Amino acid sequence: MTRIVQSLAEISSNYDALFCDLWGCVHDGIKVLPEAAKALQAYRAQGGFVVLVTNSPRPRAGVHKQLLEQFEVPEDCWDVIATSGDSARAAMFTGAVGEKVYHIGTKWDEPFFEPLKVIENPVDVQRVELKDAEGIVCTGPFDPMADIEDLRPQLMLAKQMGLKLLCANPDIVVDRGETREWCAGAVAKFYTELGGESLYFGKPHPPIYDLARRRMAAMEKDIPDSNILAVGDGILTDIAGAMGEGIDSLFITGGLARDITKTSHQPDADALTSYLDEEKSNPTYAIGYLR
Repeated sequence: MTRIVQSLAEISSNYDALFCDLWGCVHDGIKVLPEAAKALQAYRAQGGFVVLVTNSPRPRAGVHKQLLEQFEVPEDCWDVIATSGDSARAAMFTGAVGEKVYHIGTKWDEPFFEPLKVIENPVDVQRVELKDAEGIVCTGPFDPMADIEDLRPQLMLAKQMGLKLLCANPDIVVDRGETREWCAGAVAKFYTELGGESLYFGKPHPPIYDLARRRMAAMEKDIPDSNILAVGDGILTDIAGAMGEGIDSLFITGGLARDITKTSHQPDADALTSYLDEEKSNPTYAIGYLR
């Protein structure tokens, strides 16, 4: 049964590392969440290791810059970053969806196509029109506020062509402040419903957790899964991924599930239980907001 806790410090001594989500946990899409930043700083000050594990389609260098310059997250809140974008880029440059790809996304996702030096003999990825494509790379909708149904014509043609869709961000939605936006996961889900094949590399799928472990190992941190706590607000991404990996989890109820869990400072216990039963999910712990 999920235990509601008052703070990260209440349970943090049981874990040597955190796999911590970003959006809805550390920032709200507009600015840093101060209590969350303090909690991570305190955890690291006591010897804890923080891996920011995010479904952002950006390379980790782009996420690092965004955290500092856009969201103003203090740099001493984390040790290393693992992004869905890096995991998906590695697959793209090894030819997972071919060399000629049709890109669904915005101009802000241009860094996704920058060369990835860690791949030996990468394929020569070229962005082309859909009619000439061997596969699709989706970093998000063309317009995150538009109806996903607007993409039906392109996706139907792609399905008829037998194209695979590489999804760089499995999130369905994200909240930017009080505004909810569609993510690449919504496009991939729609494509699958239409009969197409989607490939995923972020949470809850294994590749991003493998990447997070490799990033820890590169910093000479040999931490078993039993000593890792996953933190996140996505029941279908952060918590489902942690459960699949056999990692304990802390569910942030004040993020995407804020309304349904009736979270103000803390979740309503009965509403939380009903929600978790409906989703068939069992996070180890829950808290209103990371603090």
